[in-house]
Amino acid sequence: MIKTVSISDVGRVRTVNEDSTWVGKLENGYTLAIVADGMGGHQAGDTASRLTVETLVEQLSSLPAGLSASECGEKLREAILRSNKIVFKEASEHEEYRSMGTTVVAVLIGEREGMIGHIGDSRVYKFSQGTMVQLTDDHSLVNELLKNKQISQQEAHVHPHRNVVTRALGTDPEVVVDMYPVTLEVGDILLLCSDGLSNYVTLEQMTHMLGSDALTLNDRADRMLQYALNAGGDDNISVVLLEDCEEAGLSAKEWNS
Repeated sequence: MIKTVSISDVGRVRTVNEDSTWVGKLENGYTLAIVADGMGGHQAGDTASRLTVETLVEQLSSLPAGLSASECGEKLREAILRSNKIVFKEASEHEEYRSMGTTVVAVLIGEREGMIGHIGDSRVYKFSQGTMVQLTDDHSLVNELLKNKQISQQEAHVHPHRNVVTRALGTDPEVVVDMYPVTLEVGDILLLCSDGLSNYVTLEQMTHMLGSDALTLNDRADRMLQYALNAGGDDNISVVLLEDCEEAGLSAKEWNS
């Protein structure tokens, strides 16, 4: 079974949490996890992320059971594109929402196989057998500079434009969704997070916390959130964890927006 936990915090500087998250098991048997990091300021950013999460949950709750991983991926992509149209329409029709948008990273998984859909710089990591790997590729200015070898990894961490995304949901009528297959084995953990976590908690720190058998899944999420807060916390912080485990347990479903 897959255990889940979700936590989101406004941080130490912002007055509004523009992140929205959702995680849980849908009635059709799939596990769905979402992190959306809104942009556009008060009302606009949190509206964009909330609409995205609501649309994804609604669209994917009606799927038939027993779809293959590739079929799940196509349905997830369609749901994200549907979210894009809804957010873009709202931004076009209401002055207070003009230019709003959001990142989105979502995982739709059956028993152990599924797909990731991704736009922006929110991330998915996979922890497996003591190793942490980033599964998504940021759509950000800093990542483009890194790939073109114009800046170093050290410079990326302190770059003044490290929060600038090159692709977002809802800012244009059409958008491209990156899709990644994902498979879980017993003991594996998926981490979905906004950049409020990944900009302040290192890969080594994430690996250490997720690998601590002394901590519950909730404790690990809380510990990572506290690390980000202690490192400055000048952005909204969202953490979603999914763990493939054999023992029986309850799935925690939370909504944060």
